[in-house]
Amino acid sequence: MAKGKRIHGRLSIFKGREAKLNYAVFQVLSLKGPQTIYEIFKEVKAQKGLKPTKYTNVNRRVRVLEKDGYIEKAGTRKTQAGFQATLYRLTARAYLAILLNKVNFDNFIQKASEQDIIAMLAALISHILIFEDFFT
Repeated sequence: MAKGKRIHGRLSIFKGREAKLNYAVFQVLSLKGPQTIYEIFKEVKAQKGLKPTKYTNVNRRVRVLEKDGYIEKAGTRKTQAGFQATLYRLTARAYLAILLNKVNFDNFIQKASEQDIIAMLAALISHILIFEDFFT
């Protein structure tokens, strides 16, 4: 395997042009808790490789992630300028995406116990059945 190749699954949220910024936003919100867009921007800019990131890109990314259900509004905070800024936090969908992005499913299938595999199958089957009823 080539150096630097990822050995675990990749979700669409962590693919493409915006993947690095999505991951950085998720990381900031998971470590720091609810933050305003400006606070997220300052933390993202401090990360290696993301120094040239502009505020407008972070703002757009946060709003798209909110629309997609990965981030939600968690309240407001009064800023130094005197206006109310919205606080954002990660949803359960975002935490699941982070976790699934770290899982190597080949390893899971090879090393998981029979009971864990049955539990995973049950969860996946119930999910598939729910969506089959929805689309038929």
